[in-house]
Amino acid sequence: MLNALRPAVVMTALFTLLLGLAYPLAVTGVGQLVFPAQANGSLIHDPDGSVRGSALVGQAFAEARYLHPRPSAAGDGYDASASSGSNLGPLNPDLAARVKSETERLRAEVPGAIIPADAVTASGSGLDPDISPAYARLQAARVATARGAPVAEVQAVIDAHTEGPLLGFIGQPHVNVLMTNRALDARFPAS
Repeated sequence: MLNALRPAVVMTALFTLLLGLAYPLAVTGVGQLVFPAQANGSLIHDPDGSVRGSALVGQAFAEARYLHPRPSAAGDGYDASASSGSNLGPLNPDLAARVKSETERLRAEVPGAIIPADAVTASGSGLDPDISPAYARLQAARVATARGAPVAEVQAVIDAHTEGPLLGFIGQPHVNVLMTNRALDARFPAS
């Protein structure tokens, strides 16, 4: 029996060391060497060195001078510890009421505008940092008015921060809300 048990114990110890310790350390080391910013959370720092946020995690912007993100179903809104979708099905009355409320709010803000889907629906994680170019353009007039800037110049900042699909064909064009808002602050500083 000892002869049968020894290989099992040795293999368990070997694979625990190999796959539980050596492999994770190797992958972490390669990540830190090759992609240090991404391996550390794609953090965005202010000039004073304080962390402003992550390019990969959305955050709430409520002021009129900023692009607003898509609605969040994560906790009280962009709460990373409560990340999840709403889990509301397409026929759920709560989802329909939330979408209707958001749509009415946007139609009051921009009468006659076509409302993009991402403007009224949460993402799967509830933490999506990006919005569609259509939703960003929909907000350009509000942002320009709040900043006292020409709409065309705000739109130019949005256009400069519109990223195309990955490798030209994977995904959709998108605008990172945090990065664009930082560019707007740099271009049109608060008085």
